[in-house]
Amino acid sequence: MNKKFILIAGALGFLAVAFGAFGAHALKDLLEANGRSQTFELAVRYHFFHAIALLALGFQNQMRARIVGLLWLIGILLFSGSLYVLAIFNATSVALITPIGGLFLLAGWLTLMVLAYKKNKPA
Repeated sequence: MNKKFILIAGALGFLAVAFGAFGAHALKDLLEANGRSQTFELAVRYHFFHAIALLALGFQNQMRARIVGLLWLIGILLFSGSLYVLAIFNATSVALITPIGGLFLLAGWLTLMVLAYKKNKPA
């Protein structure tokens, strides 16, 4: 069990719920004025899905699972983080960061698949 990933996943899950509620209530008018409600919802959705995935990863005992977790963590920060900034501040320049974060999320999933394949591959 990797307690750090479980703690980080708990914090990220908490933040995803808090950001979702904050966006739906306190930021609703701002997000609608910017035309960014869907952008914010996408950020929360990806943030939350990967927090749950990171939680599941935290129960793995493999050291190699840390690579997947770090890729997802960086992906959440870059992908969802840039979308939050875009949605709240309408700062279109940060949109260039979003696909980089997406690549980190994809790299995490790909690494997970490769590790699972190698683990189950006969010698």
